[in-house]
Amino acid sequence: MSTLEKEMEKVQGVSERSRLLLVDDNEALRYSLRLILERNGFDVSVAANVNEALRLIGSQTFDALLSDLHMPDPGDGLTVVSAMRHANPKAVTLIFSGYPAMKEAAAAIIGQTDGILVKPLAVESLVETIRDWIKGGPTMSNPLRQLAEILEEETEATIAAWLVRVDSEPEVIAVALSHAERSSHLPQMFRDLVFRLRFPLPLGTRALVSAAASEHGALRRKQGYTAAMMVEESRMLQVSIFQMLQENLPRLDFSLLLVGVMAIADEVDSQLAQAMSSYVAESQMDALPVMA
Repeated sequence: MSTLEKEMEKVQGVSERSRLLLVDDNEALRYSLRLILERNGFDVSVAANVNEALRLIGSQTFDALLSDLHMPDPGDGLTVVSAMRHANPKAVTLIFSGYPAMKEAAAAIIGQTDGILVKPLAVESLVETIRDWIKGGPTMSNPLRQLAEILEEETEATIAAWLVRVDSEPEVIAVALSHAERSSHLPQMFRDLVFRLRFPLPLGTRALVSAAASEHGALRRKQGYTAAMMVEESRMLQVSIFQMLQENLPRLDFSLLLVGVMAIADEVDSQLAQAMSSYVAESQMDALPVMA
């Protein structure tokens, strides 16, 4: 440690330099912020993107994270926050954003980070804010939840939301069914979705065969559904699931969210394909001549 650094620590009254990870894709900003923070007593590591940040988080210990929100994709910073909270649960996680409205949106969108700082911020305020957060420690007391847990907990509410959507679609409700009859296939589908999330398949692998999906397709044929009605129901199911996930964003682990959403979409589409196959088979059976 240099003489200047030792003198700075004496002035600040600290025996150790707080270790901070700075994540931003703007090279000039990374350079200037690192210089400022190091001159104010922080031990700073920098990352230019999510992959670099994840590598550092997995191999080092930090007291704080200061991450840009968009690098360059929206929400990149949240992936870094999620990873930091898993690997360094005692670290303070701060989002640094150039969007003035982010503070107002934070409560609804970024419930998993400790604080939001809006660019530009005066050097004195930035340094003081980070020190205060580190001194107080992380405030997030609720652990992040896995997608499968949320889906399992919200099954009934999501099915209810789906039924509301279906009831507003004249083409679908042209076939008169009770809510129980119309949604009888969904509890098993949600169990299949939860299983798929907990035991993920390698990318590109065909989804598991679902006997329930095949039974659903044959039943819909007997109930008088058209193929278009089945596709519309499936579309509304995906919308209902993704709406539920949006409402639960503060509780979700962002580091695995994209993979989970892809798995859900693939499973729902796969089950629709299996249902349609049995629907077509049932139609062909109906077209056969009756044998005496």
